[in-house]
Amino acid sequence: MEVTRKKKIVKTIRIDVDKCNGCRACEVICSSFHAIPKYSSNNPERSRIRVIHYPLRDLYVPVYAGEYVAAECAGRGMYTIDGKEYDECAFCRASCPSRDLFKEPDSGLPLKCDMCESDPSLTEPMCVQWCLADALIYEEREEEVEEGETLEEIEIGLEAMAHKFGWQKLLDTAARMSKKD
Repeated sequence: MEVTRKKKIVKTIRIDVDKCNGCRACEVICSSFHAIPKYSSNNPERSRIRVIHYPLRDLYVPVYAGEYVAAECAGRGMYTIDGKEYDECAFCRASCPSRDLFKEPDSGLPLKCDMCESDPSLTEPMCVQWCLADALIYEEREEEVEEGETLEEIEIGLEAMAHKFGWQKLLDTAARMSKKD
């Protein structure tokens, strides 16, 4: 596998937890934007952003979905930032086996934030546009990255399904479905 270095635009959403008031408008618009057909339904379980609430501290932490991780992390540490305590999972963007965040509710497939790039008319993700508290800030920066072969979306989805149900069941189901055609 050949590895090359290229300049790439990295798109991120910076989160200001001190401004988040827990309105969950970001969850609603994200799930509606990703509905099929677009804007036809609203199910926050399909949202690529979640607002995690810590009621004892009256704290809301928006987290958007990152890459799928097949293994649970070992870290369960606590962090104190500006006098507030946060657990490690609060900042984690991964879809992982230890929690149900960022999994499609019907299939169990992992969800990943796509920055709403399926609509080229948008200049920033819908969640950022709809955040009236300005807790979500869209940023683009140029970075030099190493590029090699990457898994396509279908491969990521198949790996997640195989991890959940096993390769044999996945192959049997695909064989049965192909006979229907």
